[in-house]
Amino acid sequence: MGKKDYYQVLGISKSAEDRDIKKAYRRLAMKYHPDRNQGDKIAELKFKEIKEAYEILSNHQKRNAYDQYGHSAFEQGNSGNSFHSSFNTTTDFGDIFGDVFGDIFGSNKKQRASKGTDLEYQMELTLEEAVRGTVKKIKIPSLQNCSFCYGTGSKNGLKPKKCSSCNGYGQVQMKKGFFTVQQTCPTCYGKGTIIKTPCNSCRGKGKINKYKNLSVKIPAGIDNNDRIRLNNEGQSGDQGAPNGDLYVEIIIKKHPIFQRKENDLYCEVPINFSMAALGGEIEVPILEGKIKLKIPSETQSGKLFRMRGKGVKSIRNGYQGDLLCRIVVETPINLNEKQKYLLEQLGESFDNCKGKKNSPKSKRFFDGVKKFFDELTG
Repeated sequence: MGKKDYYQVLGISKSAEDRDIKKAYRRLAMKYHPDRNQGDKIAELKFKEIKEAYEILSNHQKRNAYDQYGHSAFEQGNSGNSFHSSFNTTTDFGDIFGDVFGDIFGSNKKQRASKGTDLEYQMELTLEEAVRGTVKKIKIPSLQNCSFCYGTGSKNGLKPKKCSSCNGYGQVQMKKGFFTVQQTCPTCYGKGTIIKTPCNSCRGKGKINKYKNLSVKIPAGIDNNDRIRLNNEGQSGDQGAPNGDLYVEIIIKKHPIFQRKENDLYCEVPINFSMAALGGEIEVPILEGKIKLKIPSETQSGKLFRMRGKGVKSIRNGYQGDLLCRIVVETPINLNEKQKYLLEQLGESFDNCKGKKNSPKSKRFFDGVKKFFDELTG
């Protein structure tokens, strides 16, 4: 029975380009490889046929001969043509896909120089600094390229030699049955190069520990746990690769007066019970100084007063938050005899009214207590 046309075997046209041939072979070889079809003789023969077709059509010289003479161009003893190939169906995946799948498995690629490591720095700010913005100077430890070997790790800045064990790829392959196992080169530890004479300053590492001073601009309105990225201020990269980045994380110190929630500020404003009852005016702090707050009569403890636009300006949309003042009515202490007498008189006047007008919350509470015990005793 005659051999099938190689183009039909791979399912491609005679005008197919190299990339189309590789693509077709990749798909069919993965499907019919003996390792995936153990004991299947039909798949084994199919795989042998596919591999034979690929080896002919992927070689320009052999392909030209095949297009001109067909299968007879590769028969032994053919005059004018000496092409002959043997095929081994037990070839492992690494041998089969060495040129086709090298971009996937990395078997034919050198190890890429890695970008430098990113660094993180925690910066403490006062609330005022965070709200108004500032410039802070920091000093950070960093691994920098050695100035004596220019980061090569080799004495006098000479370039490291290519590793002979892996031929500069940083990876070596070991065959195990049908498979090829790829692992880090034990000679160069994946670098692909060997340093014959290490630099005395950095001892062949190419980097030394240094401190560098940076000025960090803090934008107005930044909040707790926000991060600022400084490009290329991290660790230096290997073999000319870009530096990492520096991330500055903002930690805002606790403020003695204000609490911040997003763009609003909160504070407690203590007043005595006379002002709470009669009303009045009091000065309250804001970040720019102080402002007057009018207290209406009969203000209860816990009451919130909102002062529009006295909070924090948003770093993202420019929206100005508010200041919310929570009223705390204080109980007086260290009273003198006259003050105690006056308070007793005031208390008696409340009792005479039975709290109906002067203490509405007390009235509701005690009415509820009375109802509770009435229901309890049935």
